[in-house]
Amino acid sequence: MQEIRNIAIIAHVDHGKTTLVDKMLLAGKLFRDNQQTGELMLDNNDLERERGITILSKNVSIDYKGYKINIIDTPGHSDFGGEVERVLNMADGCLLLVDAFEGPMPQTRFVLQKALQLGLKPIVVINKVDKPNCRPDEVQEAVFELMCNLDATEDQLDFYTVYGSAKENWMSDDWRNKTDNITPLLDAIIKYIPAPAINEGTPQMLITSLDYSSYVGRIAVGRIHRGELQENMDIALVKRDGSVIKSKIKSLNTFTGLGRTPAKSVQCGDICAIIGVDGFEIGDSICDINNPEPLPPIAIDEPTMSMTFTNNDSPFFGKDGKYVTSRHIHERLMRELDRNLALRVSKEENSDVWRVSGRGVLHLSILIETMRREGYELQVGQPQVITKKVDDVLCEPIEQLTVNLPEEFSSKIIDIVTRRKGELISMETQKDRLHLEFNIPSRGIIGLRNQILTVSAGEAIMAHRFFEYQPWKGDIERRTNGSLIAMESGTAYAYAIDKLQDRGRFFIFPQEEVYAGQVVGENAKDNDIVVNVTKSKKLTNMRASGADDKVRLIPPVVFSLEETLEYIKEDEYVEITPNHLRMRKIILDENERKRASKTN
Repeated sequence: MQEIRNIAIIAHVDHGKTTLVDKMLLAGKLFRDNQQTGELMLDNNDLERERGITILSKNVSIDYKGYKINIIDTPGHSDFGGEVERVLNMADGCLLLVDAFEGPMPQTRFVLQKALQLGLKPIVVINKVDKPNCRPDEVQEAVFELMCNLDATEDQLDFYTVYGSAKENWMSDDWRNKTDNITPLLDAIIKYIPAPAINEGTPQMLITSLDYSSYVGRIAVGRIHRGELQENMDIALVKRDGSVIKSKIKSLNTFTGLGRTPAKSVQCGDICAIIGVDGFEIGDSICDINNPEPLPPIAIDEPTMSMTFTNNDSPFFGKDGKYVTSRHIHERLMRELDRNLALRVSKEENSDVWRVSGRGVLHLSILIETMRREGYELQVGQPQVITKKVDDVLCEPIEQLTVNLPEEFSSKIIDIVTRRKGELISMETQKDRLHLEFNIPSRGIIGLRNQILTVSAGEAIMAHRFFEYQPWKGDIERRTNGSLIAMESGTAYAYAIDKLQDRGRFFIFPQEEVYAGQVVGENAKDNDIVVNVTKSKKLTNMRASGADDKVRLIPPVVFSLEETLEYIKEDEYVEITPNHLRMRKIILDENERKRASKTN
């Protein structure tokens, strides 16, 4: 049996994790030099490449000096905590990757805490030491402090540290001694990460991930904790609720490089993919058919944010999308539940409205963006936090927020956050920047990023993670400005928009089609007003006394999907189609809106 090392890679967003894995794959001689295209091999999903973040965890392996190293890439955002929790179950150790300037960030802390609780042995990799203002020694001390705060064991605190630059493809045990390759890191993995324990006996495997193939259907992925699995073997699938389903393994695959290779049998400690088992979910166990002994299922943190999804019923319904009915949306959400552990979906009775709950606005917006690209049309409501009663006290989720910014903007940022019921916990200076930490209700985070970037002229770096539930903090002032609402359907004209510019700012371009009830701009005051943007200039054969004034339009505000979700009010929806994002009132007719507001 080949020696195996199973490692998970933990890092905050943008600390170079995916780049490091790519360089490790190159070091494992998996790609010839002429294949180095400079693209990231692991972030192969369009959304991941555009945003520069890892959303789905991935498994790859490399062969080095006769050892097989299984590498599990984990997402850095706490919004994808469901992904993190399930994949860490497959590892025996972890690489904690930290930026040599920024040091450990809040989302590093989130994943590291999960890893330490599972008893994984860490190796610390301090990356980007080629940066001009880096401080590797201070960062190493900060990592040690962080591990102490997270109750790491003596063995975990005795970690090995590697320094280097993944981008420049070198690693060393001393950041002053630059080498020309990444092998010191691979040697450290073999030396310091424990080999998986060999447990003889009946087979046990926990399904921690799944794959899908249009040829063979759903594929179960996980690590074998005991015994061995063989091709065509009869097994018992034990569900979370304890029920047992008899099944058979049609074929087995192990991970090699970026792909998979068929195997007759897979030993304890290795990670494999099983084809032929039906009806499984993540967290189920594969056991011996005669004496099933399931492993404890994965515990997942509860969602903190929910949104309503419904089918598109606007006047522009069906113009862009391929899948527009409520049946299509329902089937798609049910499919997403199979692989997205932290998601919850419940359908409201006698209506085509779903309540979709997740870890945060980013988690839900990635799902919406994916559906949009697949050709779905839908409408979603304002994100709401999920509250719960603890000892008859109404509690809400609180997040730990960190903001890193130049000193001159700090007073404005503290003012914005405290208005949203945030409490300043710590403030420290790092070179020429300030590092602020707050506890803030999840409600206060919605729409905060835009404000912070505007006030700090784009200089602030903001990150947050779920902390705990605390008693309700009272009302938070969200958006105070009202909406400019289109009066009638038609084409928006520059002539009409020009005359209305003193009312507020617009979100639409001239010549864009609009419908009655669509939110076309933001009012400068706090009330909603209905405006006519479809009014064109009447042409007559009378001479004007003076030449027409030129139309001077201020460019409209263009929102991204997350910004749109954070912007809308309770009585508004975002209409999402493959080509357009539109904001609209839930009740499109102006008279009906007035009646509804009177009854309320």
